Amino acid sequence: MNMTQTFEERLNQILPRITSEDFLQNRGLGNEIGFWIFDYPPEQELAMREFLASVVEPALKKRQPPLRFATINLFELVIGLLEDRKLLDKAIDMQGKQGDDKALESLRRVLKEDKLAERLVQQHNPGALDLLMLTGVGSAFPMLRTHTLLSALHPHLNHTPLLMFFPGRYDGYSLRLFNKLSEDHYYRAFRLVP
Repeated sequence: MNMTQTFEERLNQILPRITSEDFLQNRGLGNEIGFWIFDYPPEQELAMREFLASVVEPALKKRQPPLRFATINLFELVIGLLEDRKLLDKAIDMQGKQGDDKALESLRRVLKEDKLAERLVQQHNPGALDLLMLTGVGSAFPMLRTHTLLSALHPHLNHTPLLMFFPGRYDGYSLRLFNKLSEDHYYRAFRLVP
């Protein structure tokens, strides 16, 4: 008998889990913050996006009482910051002329995870939300390190549960983006669906 669940079986557990009172009230976590990760095979990225847009978000909007939530695409967050600072065109130009490494190196000063966390909090006011969901992790790589962003978000979220959709593997101790890149140790989050 196969003990591992299929991707589809795991997807179908997202909604019941994130709409449960225990999840929304951060119950059963001891003194830990309500940070959750739904990891999935990177090759399922398009299916994951479709499921969020066509199943999860509509169901959350229809729920009674209404659930106050925000879905933040981390890639769009990064691009928005670069546009606001008038750096997007310069970064693209630098990438074309000097390569990825030089462009990335010049952006690191601007794209510090604590600054991105502050921008996210200013734009979405997590204190007024019941749930905050993060997507676009793979697209934002390597401009953004998710484990550092999660750490930077800790002091800002208080009682608002955060759910990050992660294309790769999270085993409760480390994040392995795309199931290939070296592990980033992070153990302050829980797997949403084992």
